[in-house]
Amino acid sequence: MSLKWTDSLDLAIALDEAHPDVDPNHLNFVDLRNMIMALDEFDDDPAHCGERILEGVTLAWIDEKD
Repeated sequence: MSLKWTDSLDLAIALDEAHPDVDPNHLNFVDLRNMIMALDEFDDDPAHCGERILEGVTLAWIDEKD
């Protein structure tokens, strides 16, 4: 399964599995974007990423942690 920028919940789950020690509340968007693009399952155009997408992934990751 390939992950796209629009897969906020799936990206959050993959990030939580890959980085269980990271607190998404204290992660800046540059680092978050790099972590997403480093996921093996991620397959999307880096140019399609924006602040709104990263906010959505962050919120989904925070929900996953709770």
